[in-house]
Amino acid sequence: MGKPKPASATAAPRGHKRRPKRTRPSGKGGGPEPREEKRKRRELDGVGLAEEAPPPGSSLGKILSTESGAIGLEQSDEDDMEDEHTVPGDDETNDMINNKDDAFDEMDSFHRHVSRIITNEEVNALLKQKCKFKWEVPAEDIPKSKWVGTGEKMEGAYVDLIGGVKGKLRDHWQNTLSDQLNSRLNFFSLCSSYRDIMHCNKKPFYLKGGSTVDSSTMDSYLMHALNHINRTREIVVKNDAKLRSDPSKDILDDNSFLDQGFTRPKVLFLLPLKSIARRVVKRLIQLSPLSQKDIIAKFEGKFGESDDEVEEPVQSNKPADFDLLFAGDTDDEFLFGIKYTKKSMNLFSNFYSSDIIVASPLALIKKINGVDDNGKEPAKERDFDFLSSIESWSHLYAVFEQLNQLPSKEHGTNVMRIRPWYLDQHARYYRQTILLSSYLTPEMNALFNGLCLNYEGKVKLVTEFKGVLSKIQFEAPQVYERFDASSITEVDDARFDHFCKKVYPKIQESDEDNIATRYITCKTLIRGAHHLIIYSLPGRKEFYPELVNMLSESENKKCTVFFSRLDLLKLERIVGTFAAQRLVSSDKSIFMFR
Repeated sequence: MGKPKPASATAAPRGHKRRPKRTRPSGKGGGPEPREEKRKRRELDGVGLAEEAPPPGSSLGKILSTESGAIGLEQSDEDDMEDEHTVPGDDETNDMINNKDDAFDEMDSFHRHVSRIITNEEVNALLKQKCKFKWEVPAEDIPKSKWVGTGEKMEGAYVDLIGGVKGKLRDHWQNTLSDQLNSRLNFFSLCSSYRDIMHCNKKPFYLKGGSTVDSSTMDSYLMHALNHINRTREIVVKNDAKLRSDPSKDILDDNSFLDQGFTRPKVLFLLPLKSIARRVVKRLIQLSPLSQKDIIAKFEGKFGESDDEVEEPVQSNKPADFDLLFAGDTDDEFLFGIKYTKKSMNLFSNFYSSDIIVASPLALIKKINGVDDNGKEPAKERDFDFLSSIESWSHLYAVFEQLNQLPSKEHGTNVMRIRPWYLDQHARYYRQTILLSSYLTPEMNALFNGLCLNYEGKVKLVTEFKGVLSKIQFEAPQVYERFDASSITEVDDARFDHFCKKVYPKIQESDEDNIATRYITCKTLIRGAHHLIIYSLPGRKEFYPELVNMLSESENKKCTVFFSRLDLLKLERIVGTFAAQRLVSSDKSIFMFR
């Protein structure tokens, strides 16, 4: 990616709106609002917003106001108390940018993102606009791929990719990653743009050569998450110090003290398996510039040890990628918090005092629904307020509806210091969503296009696929039959109807005993079968040649595949991008490959 031209250091970045003074006319004279009335109004803002109609099925109540105070972060242990009340040393002063009143450079992407206040008109435009990707830039580190996006075009990476990262965090990454740092910066800079991102051509770590690529991507989004938390906490700690030095200071006229959300957690990692969560957390520990003494051993002691990173698992009759993926802990129910203080990284912390939540979809849904480990629903009041202030997260659909909702109760937050876009119920337009997968599905497209509404815009990876037909080990006709389906909700019924009315009668008439019909992808060699019917194409392209190659020992081999125009994403990974376009756009409905 090329480098953009540097902008003036004193000019506000394009699209940036300076925070207006938060004053309102009061009384007949229309003069400035009296300070006491302004204080009461802001407290009532925190209460009144929750009284609007909550989402269906939610149990949201009122947000209770709190008195103005110096400490913004909820403290729960001695380490934190020491952290918040210790006078900063020389190193910390440098880390806090020489203790200037303006804590961040105007060009810093974090400061630009959180300080801009979008209007109701902009919100309405975000809700009404159709997702049109208007520009593209090459994805230099990914073959035959490009990034396409909405909003203002990204001309390239930032002038100084690592320059926005301050102090100990930057020094630690430079020492830890060394020569590998540059390979992390392309995706890190993309994450640092605070746009929604969909990267669905990520090479899995368990495939040949995938470990290096996957580690680079993982490091990039972990670095971004750490930087986001570090910048958020830096502002709060600095403002706390200012208020301690001047307890009588009135913060109502100083917008720099609007530095918090409803709750503390800012990042959610949503991951499928315990083995993958273990890899992510171990790497997060390594990338954190805090004392790592015994922390990995403690983590494994509580989370469970595993042979996740075994390079050569015990051989089985399954494909090698299956053995590698499921060699570790396949438990899909876990949920815990991670909290950062000045001196330590605390794992399994209370959700409301955590900076990061690590969860599987199953565990998080059970938490949202108030279900305990035994499947019962003991809680009269469901507790998921810790999701209210999530600003950056990685993965899936099921919890979206509960992200950035108004909390049902007060959790120790100073209402006087809540960012205005939380009170305006605009938090979801500031939340950055990063979706990572090895392949794209229509459901992911629908989620990304419909529920990711970041005001910064969105970026997704588009790849030209060559297909996997060359991996078929023999020549045999592969007949592709297209059926009609009007929508994604009707495609399953349409597929079944096509099979029952047009395919199954032919099977009965031909009296073919040696037909293998694929309903569930598996690897058991089907001996003697000579006609393979693929009812639905696999999402993973690697499965297709594995299935067809099952016919290697048969005579008169034949493969029949059913597809609709809505299967384009699967088709292009299997037959190639150009051939897939022809299959869905042609007037013909039957095609053959050899």
